[in-house]
Amino acid sequence: MSAAPAARLEALTGLRGLAAWYVVFYHIRLTLTGLLPAPLIAVLAKGYLAVDLFFMLSGFVLWLNYGARFARPDAATVGRFWWRRIARIWPLHAVVLAGFCGFVALLALTGRDRAGYPLGELPLHLLLVQNWGFTPRLTWNHPAWSISAELGAYLLFPLIAWLTRREWSPAALLGGLAVLLTVLHALFAAGGHRILGAEIVHLGLPRCLIEFTAGTLAARLWQHWHDHPAAARFAWLGGAGALATGAAGLALDLPETAWVPALLLQLLLGLALARGPITARLARGPLHWLGEVSYSTYLCHFGLFIAFKLLLVDDALQLDALRLALFIAVLLIVSGLSHRWIELPAQRALNAPGPRPRLRPGPA
Repeated sequence: MSAAPAARLEALTGLRGLAAWYVVFYHIRLTLTGLLPAPLIAVLAKGYLAVDLFFMLSGFVLWLNYGARFARPDAATVGRFWWRRIARIWPLHAVVLAGFCGFVALLALTGRDRAGYPLGELPLHLLLVQNWGFTPRLTWNHPAWSISAELGAYLLFPLIAWLTRREWSPAALLGGLAVLLTVLHALFAAGGHRILGAEIVHLGLPRCLIEFTAGTLAARLWQHWHDHPAAARFAWLGGAGALATGAAGLALDLPETAWVPALLLQLLLGLALARGPITARLARGPLHWLGEVSYSTYLCHFGLFIAFKLLLVDDALQLDALRLALFIAVLLIVSGLSHRWIELPAQRALNAPGPRPRLRPGPA
């Protein structure tokens, strides 16, 4: 992959940052009903869909970085890949979980309710397997359920890459995506669910695996198209297709499971292929920085907002503009500091003595 296409993919980092903040506002939206109009609150109520974009983005980027290396995998290469992914996600998760443990200790000392933090489930959270069907509801740091599901996708990725190692035509890739999205919709429809955020403890893991695999197929489409003379046209078609899919889904009142994943894939592909001012803004500057620290934002915001409410929000549980601005500022600072002083040092420390051969990611 040439340097220029790799540089264009930096826009996906900015997209990840915007998606992380969509999740943040989804979780705090009920404290903003006195500040924001009802239609905007309704938009924020769909913030859980950013997680579906995360799953697809993860499959997309990991395929570009590692997919070809698993055409003929060996144990050392697979082990090194798993180690790098655990080094990426586990250290900050462990630190945030430790913070929750301290918070629960304070609840115990003050005689407050600790029902949302069952000690018996703590080992599952520590091992990041809490969303593999072992628990009846979300507990502790709720957003970490998706990191648990991602771990399952990481463990299966070498197998996914090996099973799909043969060269696929664009038509075959599009057909594979259609099958995956049909299976995803059928999985939710079988339980009578219309939204992708339903039954997270039971459907979150298969939702992640299907969307992650769809992301790998989308990455292979990108590989076919990014150097094509009509790549810019494909980008516009992706954007137009996303708009048309969204309009049709809303106009026909279709279950979001039937059209939102397709919309997100079109958006992802369109943005990855695009060249222009939008991608330029996402690829550098403040939006790119938001993407760089997005994992910290995603993992830290839930517990931070719990503490923020206890300290600075009254019984009405409503934020005014000043308190909202203060929370945003605090979260930005915490995200930047935890990325710089926890995420990056932990990755360097854990990857330095890793097993041979060294597995370096590609430029994506």
